[in-house]
Amino acid sequence: MITYILETLAFQLVFLLTYDLFLKKETFFQWNRLYLLTTFVLSLVLPWVKFEMLKTTMPQELGNVTIFLTQLDGVVLTPEGVETSFWSSIPWYYGVLAFGSILSILWFAHKLHQIGRLKRSGTIQQFPEYDKIIVKSSTLAFSFFRNIFLGTEIQKEKEANIIAHELVHVKQRHTLDLLFFELARIVFWFNPLTYVYQNRMAELHEFIADAQVVKDNKREHFEMLLSEAFKTQHISFVNQFFNKSLIKKRIVMLQKKRSKAVWQLKYVLLLPLILGMLVYTSCETGKEENTEEIDSSVSLKAIEEVPFAVVDEVPVFPGCEDAEDKRACFNEKIQEHIRKNFHYPEAAQEQGIQGRVSTIFRIDPKGNIVDIKMRGPHELLEKETERILAKLPQMKPGKQNGEPVKVPFSIPITFKLQDNNEDIPSNKRNEEMIPFATIDEVPVFPGCENASDRKACFYESMRNHIRKHFNYPQEAQEQGIQGRVAIMFTINGEGEIVDIKKRGPSPLLEAEAERIIKRLPKMIPGKQDGKIVKVPFSIPITFKLQSQTNEMSSNKPKDYMQVNGGLLTENGSTYFKGTVMDSESMGLPGVNISIQGTEKGAVSDFDGYFSLAVAENDVLKFQYLGLPNKLIRVSH
Repeated sequence: MITYILETLAFQLVFLLTYDLFLKKETFFQWNRLYLLTTFVLSLVLPWVKFEMLKTTMPQELGNVTIFLTQLDGVVLTPEGVETSFWSSIPWYYGVLAFGSILSILWFAHKLHQIGRLKRSGTIQQFPEYDKIIVKSSTLAFSFFRNIFLGTEIQKEKEANIIAHELVHVKQRHTLDLLFFELARIVFWFNPLTYVYQNRMAELHEFIADAQVVKDNKREHFEMLLSEAFKTQHISFVNQFFNKSLIKKRIVMLQKKRSKAVWQLKYVLLLPLILGMLVYTSCETGKEENTEEIDSSVSLKAIEEVPFAVVDEVPVFPGCEDAEDKRACFNEKIQEHIRKNFHYPEAAQEQGIQGRVSTIFRIDPKGNIVDIKMRGPHELLEKETERILAKLPQMKPGKQNGEPVKVPFSIPITFKLQDNNEDIPSNKRNEEMIPFATIDEVPVFPGCENASDRKACFYESMRNHIRKHFNYPQEAQEQGIQGRVAIMFTINGEGEIVDIKKRGPSPLLEAEAERIIKRLPKMIPGKQDGKIVKVPFSIPITFKLQSQTNEMSSNKPKDYMQVNGGLLTENGSTYFKGTVMDSESMGLPGVNISIQGTEKGAVSDFDGYFSLAVAENDVLKFQYLGLPNKLIRVSH
């Protein structure tokens, strides 16, 4: 919204400057009238227009200037369906705009009432082309539609000239022009250029009427304009004959010679102006789905926390001091520790609770296990996981450049009942899939076949589908369960939804999210280089209890993405490997990772892991619905 307002202001300013510098002093009055009306409408429409043929990529340093973007959330749902806290969901500036518009409507109604009162109190004389309203004890002289208002104190010898002048306004329907801008002022009351446009149009109307009426009696017309100071009504959408601020301009314009026809070529200036605006509005940069958090670079030497995959000396697990490959030994000892200390909670078995608990902890510079975080399908499994990790022994700390550093480590622990055969390996990768953010032709959601932007249509259709089929589980409401369910699925070569994965605060919410996704319609599959491919897609679904919605929205800080990773050289190529996590340091599935300016990309797996071949100074873009985009520049 703010971006639209700023673009509209910029376009109107360019159009008005062009008018004042090149066109205002010419006598092509009807052309100028058309110019003012057309350019005002264009300034409102052009920000929405995008042409594929004009699309270009703006330099990143320019694109990043546009920060007035509205962040899109994932789908947030309450027991009643879509989040119903209407007033709390409306940005404060919308309230200010609405309040100003209401005041403008009241002022507009007041001015209409003034005209109506004058008409009711005056004497009406009807003529074929107009109605003359005589206002007692007044020096009024103005027209409104086919009504010409004249005060009784105006000298009779001047009436004929005034009526002839106002009759031009009536015949050419000048009132419609002014009413158009008056209505625009109601919507754009905060925009000073709307008032300038209306003022320019009112001025132009007087030039048109003077030029039509005053041909052989210019001297008499000048004397009439200068003879008296007439009272004027301050009504912005009527054509006032005696407007003191315009008298000098009208006299000057009446003395000007008729402009040469060749100067009509000035209106050709409008074409490059419009083309330039279309190129600007069609630019790809600045039209992103989300706002962006920008990390100018990732310097592995300058951070206090170094990823396990790239730290110079990994933490040494007791018993690995003499191992040739301490990294492999660490991984083996961690798994051995988990198997040795594992105990499936009986309460979880009785309730049939199973699933994967994603964990992350840090080994501080003293070798202690700190900052244990986890997320799983149930608190029973989370507590067991925390108990296991808390029993890890103190280790020899990891080192970077010879100095002890904090090292994060993440490992998923899967709880599986013996009678269930479902198993999703944590190290499974989707190398053959093409990320949604970088694919040539995105999958087409039914109804989006003719959309100009199929990607945006896909997002909107996905949200509408979730809202339509949502049902907050009654049992989850009774237990006070809420939170975000991360959903990841694949659109296969037949356009079908397969391989649905989910992770949330409770199996109840996970099951509801899966039910919604399973009801997605069959789509036209995505294509890369003209070939049909599988496309992974991820979207967060947030369940909020109505009684806690306002409290959470006001007190909970905004979620964000964090990227832990590092550079590794394998077979002569450099790879950026790591994990994408949310603000709670839990892995994010289905994050689209792309290299700006190329078609290369990857998708994080269910635990947030990713790997992507990169080069020095590549800019990686991380995109996940509901969270701000993140940009990272690769540097050694």
